[in-house]
Amino acid sequence: MSFFAILFALLIEQVRPLARHNAIHASLRAWARWVASNFDAGKPQHGWVAWSLAVLAPALAALAVHWLLAIYVGWPFAVLWSVAVLYVTLGFRQFSHHFTNIRDALDAGDEPRARELLAQWQQVDASELPRSEIVRHVIEYSVLAAHRHVFGVLGWFSVLAAFGLGPAGAVVFRMSEFVARYWRYKGKALDQPASPALQEAASRAWAAIDWLPARVTALGFAVVGSFEEAIDCWRNHAQRFPNDNDGVILAATSGAVNVRLGGEALKSAVFAPGASQGFRAAGMQPDATTTDSESTPGREAEPAHLRSIVGLVWRSVVLWMVLLALLTLARLLG
Repeated sequence: MSFFAILFALLIEQVRPLARHNAIHASLRAWARWVASNFDAGKPQHGWVAWSLAVLAPALAALAVHWLLAIYVGWPFAVLWSVAVLYVTLGFRQFSHHFTNIRDALDAGDEPRARELLAQWQQVDASELPRSEIVRHVIEYSVLAAHRHVFGVLGWFSVLAAFGLGPAGAVVFRMSEFVARYWRYKGKALDQPASPALQEAASRAWAAIDWLPARVTALGFAVVGSFEEAIDCWRNHAQRFPNDNDGVILAATSGAVNVRLGGEALKSAVFAPGASQGFRAAGMQPDATTTDSESTPGREAEPAHLRSIVGLVWRSVVLWMVLLALLTLARLLG
């Protein structure tokens, strides 16, 4: 029933996206803070204990509710629970408004507004960026956001749901990404900073959890884009990016739509707390993808590439849904 849960969650999210200020995401930030303040004693073993509690406890809670509904109420209610969890963890509308607003500003020729919106979105200094660099960074951030909010969630949910684990996979993926990013930010905070051991544990766990989904996303982009160029760029240029998993996705994207990605990075800037919303905790700095890297081959980024990226992502969604539909049909007929 994974296909129907994902389909309904995506449809609901398109019609009524989760509010930027919502109690669920706020409670998860509070949960991550509480775990760090009570279990982070600065040693590696404490870091792994804190990570396990922060990530696995919500996943096990989601799984327990799924099993209780399936056993005592009926599987339709378990499917509805999966839809609810996916609605919180999966969706384009959790980040697509940033992409749309910047694209509209560029189409209107309002580059200062586009720089301002990019700076607000990623907490960086974009004041000196030329037009092509604005477009390039929007492409990179949007593609990675699509992976983390959609394709990675789909992958983990689909695999674990096939083994009867309900929506636990979606929670594990999103919480792993969130705590790695949030505790990296808290490592710079003056009040209750996250220890290096806690940051290292979260970072290593996230890299392991994202390893396969990142490559599946890259393969999907290659299939629906320019396949040979995407695979060639993946093989030869993914190592140019500081983060291995993100590099695979960005290199495949570069080849799939023939756009140059990577190169000179944005400069970090300090923003007032509360500038970012949702799973993006207040005041977070950009991650490793914003450090310097060499450029991939391809055309210089231009606004027309933004439309190509939208088409690439939506074709990948259709590919995912077709594959899930075929697997669901085979299971029903088998």
